[in-house]
Amino acid sequence: MLSFEKQTIRARMVLPDGRTAEKPIEVRQNPITGRTCRIAFSRAEEPEPGAAALPDPPPFTEETADCPFCPASLPAHTPRLTPELAPTGIMRRGQSVLFPNLFPYGGYSAVSLFDDRHFVEIGTAAPDAYADSFLNCRDYLMRILEHDPAARYMAITQNHLPSAGGSLLHPHLQLQADVVASNHHRFLEKRAGGYFGQTGRRIFSDYIGHERQEGGRFIGRTGSWEWVAAFAPEGFFEIWGILPEVASIRQAADADWRSLARGVMSAQRFYRSLNRNGYNLGLLSIEDGSNALELRAVMVVRSNYAPWVRSDHTGFEVMLGDMATFTAPEETAKMARPFWNGEPSI
Repeated sequence: MLSFEKQTIRARMVLPDGRTAEKPIEVRQNPITGRTCRIAFSRAEEPEPGAAALPDPPPFTEETADCPFCPASLPAHTPRLTPELAPTGIMRRGQSVLFPNLFPYGGYSAVSLFDDRHFVEIGTAAPDAYADSFLNCRDYLMRILEHDPAARYMAITQNHLPSAGGSLLHPHLQLQADVVASNHHRFLEKRAGGYFGQTGRRIFSDYIGHERQEGGRFIGRTGSWEWVAAFAPEGFFEIWGILPEVASIRQAADADWRSLARGVMSAQRFYRSLNRNGYNLGLLSIEDGSNALELRAVMVVRSNYAPWVRSDHTGFEVMLGDMATFTAPEETAKMARPFWNGEPSI
């Protein structure tokens, strides 16, 4: 049922010195979505502007006075949850503070902070702080399900630095719960449900089973989470963490969220080793009781936040709809494995 398809096409040209050359481009099809991506190997060694070294922190990292998420400003500048969700207006879990998103994207939209510091460089956050934030997210989403079971389309996301869409430096996760499905929720609901109905198996368990056996893209484990380089990446150095057979936030134990935090930190350290400072993270859940769609975290590195750095999305991605990356997923996995096995220093 899952097809890992790829084909190579070759572009022929006459080089400036008169020699004829062929340059390969590999087209891969995502086994889950059916979408294609292109790996332009010839660009792999091309110097990436702004990535010769980890860029300096943004110039406004010390400007904390106007940050609503810093402890001194938090009480006066952030909204409060309604009493039926939290009598005190906020939710705390260890180092994490959670409150509504002042600029919501759906019926239930919240922010979960995981550090008191205004700026935390990639790969340097405390895993326990991340775990507290994930657990706070879980607790909030469970309350939403009790309060409004129809708001079953749920997501936890992160935008690190403005190049990844972050509007505030202060480290935080975003939460979303809604009665209206996003495009990805709607597709995954149909795809995972159809796969389960036809095979009696869960799609991401079969996916990770194939990758575990094939081995070339398998990276490692943190607890019950299994991590791989995406077969057909739709972002640079795309990494998936899959929690096999766990198809609801209700089923994920506290230990699973702490293991997720360790895996996220391993991915961040890997990205930092590439001198990249921005990334996106996403975990989607459909809490409809079908148990067809397992939990999966997706991470992609973004263009550095630094002067004169080019965007990672060009006309090819925006207008043609195919992601074009430069590094084979097998190479991504090879480079990333040490960060799951021994956790090298950064």
